[in-house]
Amino acid sequence: MLTFSDLPALTGGTLLQAGPEGVAIHQLLLDSRRIGQPSGALFFAIRGAQHNGHRYLPDLYRRGVRLFVVDRLEEVPGELGAYPDAGFLMVANSLAALQAVAAYHRRQFRIPIFGITGSNGKTIVKEWLAQLLSADDLICKSPRSYNSQVGVPLSVWELNSTHTLGIFEAGISERGEMVRLAQVLQPNLGIFTNLGTAHDAGFASPQEKVAEKMRLFAEVDTLFYCRDHEAVHLAARQLLPEHRTFTWSRFHPHDAHVAVTIAEASADRTVVHIAIAKPLPQEHTFTLPFADEPSVENALHGLAVLLWRQVPAAEIQRRLDRLTPVAMRLEMKQALNDCYVLDDTYNNDLAGLTLALDVLTRQPRRGRRTLILSDVLESGLPASELYARVATQLAIHKVERLIGIGPEISQHQALFQGIEQTFFAKTEDFLTNFYPDQFQHETILVKGARRFGFERIVAAFQQKIHGTVLEVNLDALVHNLNYYRARLAPGTKLMVMVKAFAYGSGSYEVANLLQFHRVDYLAVAYADEGVELRQHGISLPIMVMNPSPDSFQKMQQYHLEPEIYSFERLREYLRVSHDQPLPAIHLKLDTGMRRLGFAEEDIAELSAMLRENAARLRVASMLTHLAGADEAQHNDFSRQQLAAFQRMTPTLEAAIGYTVLKHALNSAGILRFPDAHFDMVRLGIGLYGVEATGENQEALRPVSSLRTTISQIKTLPAGQTVGYGRRGQAVEHERRIATLAIGYADGYNRRFSNGVGTVVVREQRAPIVGNVCMDMCMIDVTNIPGAQSGDMAIIFGEAMPLPELAQRIGTIPYELLTSVSERVKRVFFAE
Repeated sequence: MLTFSDLPALTGGTLLQAGPEGVAIHQLLLDSRRIGQPSGALFFAIRGAQHNGHRYLPDLYRRGVRLFVVDRLEEVPGELGAYPDAGFLMVANSLAALQAVAAYHRRQFRIPIFGITGSNGKTIVKEWLAQLLSADDLICKSPRSYNSQVGVPLSVWELNSTHTLGIFEAGISERGEMVRLAQVLQPNLGIFTNLGTAHDAGFASPQEKVAEKMRLFAEVDTLFYCRDHEAVHLAARQLLPEHRTFTWSRFHPHDAHVAVTIAEASADRTVVHIAIAKPLPQEHTFTLPFADEPSVENALHGLAVLLWRQVPAAEIQRRLDRLTPVAMRLEMKQALNDCYVLDDTYNNDLAGLTLALDVLTRQPRRGRRTLILSDVLESGLPASELYARVATQLAIHKVERLIGIGPEISQHQALFQGIEQTFFAKTEDFLTNFYPDQFQHETILVKGARRFGFERIVAAFQQKIHGTVLEVNLDALVHNLNYYRARLAPGTKLMVMVKAFAYGSGSYEVANLLQFHRVDYLAVAYADEGVELRQHGISLPIMVMNPSPDSFQKMQQYHLEPEIYSFERLREYLRVSHDQPLPAIHLKLDTGMRRLGFAEEDIAELSAMLRENAARLRVASMLTHLAGADEAQHNDFSRQQLAAFQRMTPTLEAAIGYTVLKHALNSAGILRFPDAHFDMVRLGIGLYGVEATGENQEALRPVSSLRTTISQIKTLPAGQTVGYGRRGQAVEHERRIATLAIGYADGYNRRFSNGVGTVVVREQRAPIVGNVCMDMCMIDVTNIPGAQSGDMAIIFGEAMPLPELAQRIGTIPYELLTSVSERVKRVFFAE
């Protein structure tokens, strides 16, 4: 446990004010907008070219943050006396202090850590490597592209005792940076992706740049890289002996550990032949689910790691088949006038542009292809040659319209012949002249370097769409899955609930992720839910909790396993087919819930019936459900239920002649009754970020965020009412009332009417005014300066926690999650 009093020794700083005693530091905070739990949040006042963290101290203190690291006392607003119970540490450099704290945290874990660097592909290689290795390890990885001087420390801070592997990327733009990142990461494994022209301006030569990047790997046990990048190879040989490297090559097959030959390439896949020389000669053929050159190279880095780990070839292919594109790199978004935007506002280099144009070309939609492109930065090429190459790529990919933004691309507009073209000096000029009617039925690639702020362009294309969206964070879901997995005894199986549209999140998408992460069972409420999963390619065993007799034949067809809870259902199931084997069943035992299930007095009759039909009927599991697993006041009753379950199951197993899986615990029970995990547990609401007992909520990450947009804002004079029945009562002052594009038909409960509910707009809370209507509701934004039509309003999510929202209307988070209408669009993303 790291406390504030430990920091002077770690950072060389001076304690100016002690602050709260003994509080464990749980969050490293740089952004005042991202406060989670204020207690234990440590804020570093970092200064940059366009920001100064010291100025946010009063607001942070007001919101409950009490631990601060500063490096300019004179820039702290007010005297220290204005922060009477806060801790202040003065350091020479706040960024260096952040890195020192993260480095200390890293030293607490003796697990393999991959460090990834290179000019291109770091994020994709990181994400794909995590996908490829997630079956073997619980992985902590950099979120998004957190590879900078602040991003790497924040990433490393996420390491905890459940992780067995870390995968972090590190990027630099000038001399001296990598040494600091290496001290934070301390990797013992490394991947050097490639060496390109990005950030050339920060170094005297390419040789200096590669040597600087290579400093990350000075202490690694094994470095993976492509032998074909000559500068990388020479630098690696100077730094490390051959036995500490693992290389692959397409063009130097005799000078690499793995020789790669492209055997076949098509529009959507690449077949590669692999020859391994040592320690034992072997050859394999694998299919990569990508065709473009950058993706093939990125995937081969991951393949090399799997070969080095000696993963069996069939398992390697299975994992390669499940590689998915990194969503954060390029997302498809519906836009105005039947247009679609390909959002690639992540970066802008020549290789990335080519890849994005490949995606644009593959879109099957009719209509023209439009590219909105900023200046291409840090290419290392003379501008005339650079934009000539860009023009060639546009011709190859049949782009019909170019909108160039930036002074450099505008100066070279003469190079872009044969396509419609418009140029603007800066993004603001484009937005000033943006008219939606100029874009009709087209696919628009928005590709810009970060400094141009092209996310504003994407927003402009979407602002008139009533964007009620449920965002589902798949990385958060995996985090929660691993949190519960880490609490299971070795060998305990995991059944995950995807009933009720995966608690509102989206059944297929969630089930697909769970299948990739190798859970043992899925459970749905009704057969139709299971059929849909099968039709989408989900092959995991699926238990149906509420089977009806008219669905039994379909369950047989789709290999779905019913939960049988009564003699009536069992007899109906046995009547389905006399000549074909039936899917296995799950016997529900009622030990005290008193809803469904065989009671203890039914066991003798049930045993006889099972014995009689043993040739046709296989039992997969026996289960019960605790009535009060989430509340300590019911502990005695829960243990009585567990005792009854343990009395009933041996008799049934004796009747059928074999042992079966036994399970009794839900999400709350997993944490509260570790001695009753039996053979399997059932994970439900906990996966989706809600800890039913409330005791360990901080350990989970919120998975779903429901947001909508402001449709219109009106200024109401004093005395006027709002909405149906004039329920939005008149007040004595002028108000600004915003109408939101969400109502009870979308799942926003009508009980939130008249100030019971609040939403978050521009990081401030706004109360509901009047009644929640079928398709809209109203909020008071009088005290939110700058609120305007098109602004986002958060209904629930990190800024408006589900448990708090549920408490306001006397319900549980389950109801709010499962009430989100299927007409609300789901957007799935990974950080």
